[in-house]
Amino acid sequence: MPLLSWIQPRAAAFVAAYLALWAAATAYLGAKGADWTLPTISLGVFGAALPLLSIALTRSAAPPPIAVRRPRLELWALLAFLVLYAVGFLGWGMSATRAAVPAGREQELLVLAVKLVVHVGAPALLLALLGAKIAPLFNSGLGRPGFWLPLLVLGAIILALMCVVSPALDEIKALRASIATLLWAAPATFIWLALEAGLCEEFLFRAVLQTRLAAVLKTEAGAVATGAVLFALAHVPGLYLRGHPGVDGYSTDPVQVIAFTIAVLSPVALLFGTLWARTRSLLLIVLLHAAVDVLPNMNDFVRTWTG
Repeated sequence: MPLLSWIQPRAAAFVAAYLALWAAATAYLGAKGADWTLPTISLGVFGAALPLLSIALTRSAAPPPIAVRRPRLELWALLAFLVLYAVGFLGWGMSATRAAVPAGREQELLVLAVKLVVHVGAPALLLALLGAKIAPLFNSGLGRPGFWLPLLVLGAIILALMCVVSPALDEIKALRASIATLLWAAPATFIWLALEAGLCEEFLFRAVLQTRLAAVLKTEAGAVATGAVLFALAHVPGLYLRGHPGVDGYSTDPVQVIAFTIAVLSPVALLFGTLWARTRSLLLIVLLHAAVDVLPNMNDFVRTWTG
């Protein structure tokens, strides 16, 4: 997929609109006295540098086309689902799920099962009822060009970044866990997060939603930018209703919460959206999503499963 196909006037208009929205959100955070450096770093690294690198790394990729029979109907149905998902599940359902079982292993297993049903099972069923084919969305791309190189290069960069920008290594060190424990906990944490975070979010927002956006908007870059904004906005109810002081992005001002999600979360979605558009490999973006989350979450995983 040549780079020039990404910078046609129609695509450029969506990219410009996204940048204007991101700038407005970041300016609002600054005006409220909130941190504006994190959004800048997020856009520079996840929204620009890594997507550009991913385009270079996937020059040989040949993503298979995914047919969307009724683009507008499927997209509107998914947008309605996302409203219910954001308000009903992220805003209330997650709290209700955790409240159903005491904290611990059983709770984590329940949360994983519910997340898979909501993020994968429900949208897949919705599309099936609309006559869409589901199997192409799960194409791993494992044997196609453009899989291993971005996985290895971007995966290494992401892990290195997490070592620098997060306190994860200090938290893992503070566990005083044995080498034997860390040897099984590291891959177990990665697999867990590949399912709980990677598969759930990437299937819903990239494989399902972004594919429909691209079919309606007639531009992959526009679908990436629009999908990134919708990904951010979907997190607003959960952060506003379930957040609390000390949680990144939480505020009693709903506009500030919206600004935070757009300024900080949407650039991360640009990276995964670009990789989906370039490769149509769900496995690739699931694994890289897990690479983002594995180190910051290993501390809690070890405490849960060894306590």
